[in-house]
Amino acid sequence: MPSPPQSSPGEASKAAFAPAPSAAAESAAAFDVRNLSIWYGEKRAIKDVTIAITAKSITAIIGPSGCGKSTFLRCLNRMHELVPRTRVEGKILFYGEDLYASGIDPAMVRRRVGMVFQKSNPFPTMSIAENVLVGLRLNGVRDRKVLNERLEQSLRMAALWDEVKNDLRKPGMSISGGQQQRLCIARALAVEPEVLLMDEPCSALDPIATAKIEELIRELRDKYTIVIVTHNMQQASRVSDKTAFFYVGELIEFGDTTQLFNRPSQAQTEDYITGRFG
Repeated sequence: MPSPPQSSPGEASKAAFAPAPSAAAESAAAFDVRNLSIWYGEKRAIKDVTIAITAKSITAIIGPSGCGKSTFLRCLNRMHELVPRTRVEGKILFYGEDLYASGIDPAMVRRRVGMVFQKSNPFPTMSIAENVLVGLRLNGVRDRKVLNERLEQSLRMAALWDEVKNDLRKPGMSISGGQQQRLCIARALAVEPEVLLMDEPCSALDPIATAKIEELIRELRDKYTIVIVTHNMQQASRVSDKTAFFYVGELIEFGDTTQLFNRPSQAQTEDYITGRFG
């Protein structure tokens, strides 16, 4: 469904395949994943995963390299489909609606389920302001007042406004690595998604920048459902409400973060978090 020229992209995408969730729904599952398996060609990367991700909460996904964490994350907004020869079995329900049903536009899904990648990726030829607003412009928003309001709002939400408000015309690549990652978060927030997926957002950052991103993640919890992939188990324990442990494409354990780290129910989970393997 095409977006009206002056409509909010968040509103347009919600109308595309489901209404915005009610207050009651927000306390339930944002994602209800059932018997999910994903193949890249002949390789099965995710094996029969069933998990419910609570709305307005932070879910961390941990596990060793190559265990399927990023593949699982990307399937939540159909980004993995950009890789050739990908095949999916099972269901992913987003507030009760099948994300993979026929007629669902992946672009609409990605407007509602935003993503921040491991490596900050500001558009190099665009200014700081243009980086934030690019998604709005692509969705037909032209009202200068709306754009200016959303620019400041998004940069404030990403805890970046005070640092760049006098440099909005400078290239997005001209700021520090930690600021670039927050700029990418502001870009994702500008189109008003309901979910924010974060794939190792702090892996290339120093401890000070990492602390700022972690503080931002906690602040965003009240408004967004956040799913974060991280190799850093201390980070998972600091920021998340629930944690899922993946190993070789399988979901080994999922539960409250405090319980999973202090009293894991599976021996594999305990071995991983105590450093016996991985």
